Amino acid sequence: MTTETKPHLSRAHVQDLLRGMIRIRRFEDKCAELYTREKIRGFLHLYDGEEAVAMGVIPVLEAADRVVATYREHGHALARGVAMGPILAEMYGKANGCSGGRGGSMHLFDAASNFYGGNAIVGGGLPLAAGLGLADRMQDDKNVTACFFGEGAVAEGEFHEAMNLTELWDLPVLWVCENNGYAMGSALARTESQTDIHAKAAAYGIESEVVDGMDVVAVEAAARRAVAKIREDGRPYLLEARTYRFRPHSMFDAQLYRDKAEIAEWRAKGPILRFQGWLLENGLIHEADIITMTAEIDAEIAEAVAFAEAGAWEPVGTLTKHVMSERRAVVPAAPEPAGERIEMTYREAVKQAIREAMTKDDRVFLMGEDVGAYGGCYAVSQGVVAGFGETRIRDTPLSESGFTGAGIGAAAAGMRPIVELMTVNFSMLALDQILNTAATIRHMSGGQFGCPVVIRMATGAGKQLAAQHSHSLEGWYAHIPGLRVLAPATLEDARGMLLTALEDPDPVLIFENVMLYNMTGQIAETAGAVDIDKAAIRRPGRDVSLITYGGTLFKTLAAAEELAKEGIEAEVIDMRILRPLDEETILASVARTRRAVVVDEGWRTGSLAAEVSARITEGTFWRLDAPVGRVCSVEVPIPYAAHLEQAAIPQVDAIVAAARAAMGKG
Repeated sequence: MTTETKPHLSRAHVQDLLRGMIRIRRFEDKCAELYTREKIRGFLHLYDGEEAVAMGVIPVLEAADRVVATYREHGHALARGVAMGPILAEMYGKANGCSGGRGGSMHLFDAASNFYGGNAIVGGGLPLAAGLGLADRMQDDKNVTACFFGEGAVAEGEFHEAMNLTELWDLPVLWVCENNGYAMGSALARTESQTDIHAKAAAYGIESEVVDGMDVVAVEAAARRAVAKIREDGRPYLLEARTYRFRPHSMFDAQLYRDKAEIAEWRAKGPILRFQGWLLENGLIHEADIITMTAEIDAEIAEAVAFAEAGAWEPVGTLTKHVMSERRAVVPAAPEPAGERIEMTYREAVKQAIREAMTKDDRVFLMGEDVGAYGGCYAVSQGVVAGFGETRIRDTPLSESGFTGAGIGAAAAGMRPIVELMTVNFSMLALDQILNTAATIRHMSGGQFGCPVVIRMATGAGKQLAAQHSHSLEGWYAHIPGLRVLAPATLEDARGMLLTALEDPDPVLIFENVMLYNMTGQIAETAGAVDIDKAAIRRPGRDVSLITYGGTLFKTLAAAEELAKEGIEAEVIDMRILRPLDEETILASVARTRRAVVVDEGWRTGSLAAEVSARITEGTFWRLDAPVGRVCSVEVPIPYAAHLEQAAIPQVDAIVAAARAAMGKG
């Protein structure tokens, strides 16, 4: 052990360690009391017994380093320097809480101390931490991201995906497993075939070690070794701290899965009792010192309670604040004159946007399955790696949750990643990271952290890829607050929406219909970024509004041409933006035509078409001359056989028939 990595057990230092642990313990004792008085509600997971881990690791970090915690994160937050008053106010749900009252006990955030919050999803913070490390690696920063998780998380796929990514890409992440023996109420031996957690990390080639998590000096020594090693070689390191929580999993837990004798045995070797006894025995501290520091801590806790009690509740009028950023990117005006028009495919339009964005902004990079050497499943990125290299055109493992979460983490750290998911069906494996992190981090942190990630994926049917590659699930994502959901259908939108999305401060999902990639058309040579707020009228008309998006746009335009032969002038609305919907353009069109048909490749039940239909009914009911019609996919998994696949999804004749019915001519 070198001088630099060895703890210096001066009187001041050991007092700081003991004070920190007692401070966490007494704060949590007060929290337990406040919970019984119903001042704190929801889940409350206490750290009682594990204080040596937080105090042994976190003070070793530097200010620029980042911390990702779990739902049992009060001790981590206190050790990191987050003020006690705002922590407790957050647990009350008050506006003066560290997350503005939007996160609560499980979601403490503090941007000033690079505390990236607790995470209530078991293992959910690991991909985020990998992404923070990825940002540091790509920007050549020498920071360390410390990620805390419990032993229950090692059963999650995200643990294994994150371990693989950090070792594969040499990411500077300190993994700290707080092995307290019980994943909620299940002992480790009942849930894991391999209970040696550091061996799991070693299997990925990650340097790892086991440390006595009840010994704060041993934890600090291990943390110093690990952090020094990470700063030296930029590679991940895992500490398995074997510890024990004295209290139940949460305050709801009746704790029937372990007996009192076991708890008493562990309490006898608790980190505070053990360290304090050693200090007294060796004369490094005196009883009077303990009495003094305890009194000071109790005074601080009393001030924190007063701070929380005096805090105001967030006004209901600001309920929707911090769902999306209030600062939006300004879309540049189209160049005048538009310039020469050139022919290209939809695929090439997306590729040009990727190239342009990466050329202009070093923070932009593309990551996903086979996007590099292979050129992408749909050849969108074919040849791009030659111009930008494997660092910025980053092939990922087949681990959708892991690499999507890493993209989210990199975005939270200031990068501008484009994450490509091969198909919308595969995106279900990444739904945890998209829903529970990307869409919520701004809100849960009270606006302290954003997530400017762009996630692209292929959607739709028509290529005989059967039921696990062919569905249109974008309506599911359009259901989620905190996301912006786009469906470009034209060449201009395929190119320009991506450019604008990369300037957006919020997570943007782009759904590219598989049947459009080979579509060829004319586009202005100078085409650039486009608006991502408004729907577009693709064909004006007076008799019926046909409302659609993405892959069904051109079928709908073809249907409008057929209807025109019968004297029915249909107006075709391309929604383009599925969340937030441009209700104004849709309702204005229906108010003019007095009839509407919504065309959606999603299934009818619970569909985006159902949402649009409901909004039309709510907004223009007294103007309607006919019920709103819908043309959706048949409610079957998409079949393989070509004739069945075509029968399952909207076609021109069905759109024409629905429009005729709306006109009373069906």
